[in-house]
Amino acid sequence: MRKVRNKGLKVKQNLIDKAFSYFAPIRAARRLRSRAAMEVFGSYDGASKSRRSLSQWKTLGNDPDSDILNDLPTLRERSRDLVRNNPLASGAIKTKVTGVVGTGLRLQSRIDRDAINLTDDQADAWEAKTEREWRLFWESKDTDIARTLTGVDRIRQVYQQAKENGDVFILLPRITRLGCPYDLKLQIIEADRVANSLSEADTASLSGGIKRDKNGAPVKYYVLKQHPGNSLSVSKDRDEIPAFGAKTGLRNIVHYFNPTRPGQSRGVPDLAAVIEPLKQLSRYTEAEINAAVISGMFTVFIETEDGNSGPDLTNFGKESGGKTSDKDLKLGNGLIMDLAAGESIHDSNPGRPNTAFDTFVTSILRQIGTALEIPFEILVKHFAASYSAARGAILEFMKYVMSERKHLSDNFLRPVYEVWMYEAVASGRIAAPGYLSDPAIKAAYLGCDFIGPALGQIDESKAVKAARERVDGGFSTLAEETPKLTGGDWDRNHKQQVKEFKKRKEDGLIVEIVDPVEVDNGK
Repeated sequence: MRKVRNKGLKVKQNLIDKAFSYFAPIRAARRLRSRAAMEVFGSYDGASKSRRSLSQWKTLGNDPDSDILNDLPTLRERSRDLVRNNPLASGAIKTKVTGVVGTGLRLQSRIDRDAINLTDDQADAWEAKTEREWRLFWESKDTDIARTLTGVDRIRQVYQQAKENGDVFILLPRITRLGCPYDLKLQIIEADRVANSLSEADTASLSGGIKRDKNGAPVKYYVLKQHPGNSLSVSKDRDEIPAFGAKTGLRNIVHYFNPTRPGQSRGVPDLAAVIEPLKQLSRYTEAEINAAVISGMFTVFIETEDGNSGPDLTNFGKESGGKTSDKDLKLGNGLIMDLAAGESIHDSNPGRPNTAFDTFVTSILRQIGTALEIPFEILVKHFAASYSAARGAILEFMKYVMSERKHLSDNFLRPVYEVWMYEAVASGRIAAPGYLSDPAIKAAYLGCDFIGPALGQIDESKAVKAARERVDGGFSTLAEETPKLTGGDWDRNHKQQVKEFKKRKEDGLIVEIVDPVEVDNGK
């Protein structure tokens, strides 16, 4: 311990300070003064240990898995319970699923035509055939290992599982089925089923049911054959699934989640930060509803001198009288009840409905919406403000939707598309010379986009006008604007419009007007 400038401030020397004091006393003194200044003033107010408001704030500097894995089972259970029973939580998750997935994400093949030396006509034909083959695979229920889900259903379930549980796993087994041209199948695995065995603790190489190599890349996944919460049949047997195929190098399993920290093994439920506010708000709402119901009850108490039954109550319709000897005392609608001699009742005014209820709930919902990246107007499906405010909320939510669609396509659909393309090329259903031998050619053929449905507009005429001006000004193209406005495909729309125009012209619905001047010049 050393005093600095005789002011009584003591700074404890560490090994580095002692070394500096021995070899460089002047630098050591400067170092101690700097450390003393930090003790007094601090670099960040938020890191100060002397402030009373922060003195009880206990934090830990753990790594991602230490912070996450121990709490994950409870977080998942509470998140699923909220989605099942809490209207706000259920609505928030469904809003995200509907906004991001909607009616599905449609493949648009966008190959690198120059890299594989195809003309525009050849490339258009290849892309059209690939999209047809993908729809044949993706839209069939036979692609689902349980023959239950279509392509749209699979995307919705994967995305909702990731939001509710934090992550989801998609197995890619090969099963031959009659009438199904592709052996590749998809099996969606809930997050709870990927875990260490009971005897295995988390280590640097094995955590959360995922074994990793020294670089942090997944090597093997441990998948329980049954859900650990299965109450009908309890089995701890599990499968060890290699992350990649030994011969092809293709993925055997897709782990879809959003890692926010380097080295993070598992995902966190979307509702994790708002579980307590949502639960407390649910309790508060339930209490207000009960209070409002109680305040709607009107009970009359009759006091008599001898405590005997009061007047005849048979003329009050279905209402019945009660006595103090009754054991099932309760409030009722229009209930009339006798009191014994000497007993009395005092009026109670619960003051419901609570006029501050809506304001308070709205304030909490704004905070919840901020944490979930859902504007308040979108969260409660209520647009009471101006056109500008409503449009601003939609545009803000659109940023989230586009970001999530990009993440969903890059981390789920594209990996599946790559595995499917390998089988399609290897089986000869799609011709792609050089795909299996040259990584550059392979990347050129795999170029694609997954287009989601349009989010809609408040004023379609203004949206269409703005899109037209962007195209006319060279800032955008018809192919870019079409999915934004309608979710459609401009190439298909164009072919259909040409077909419709020719048909209408042949049937006489479109009459070509001939300029008289041109006719005279022709003569």
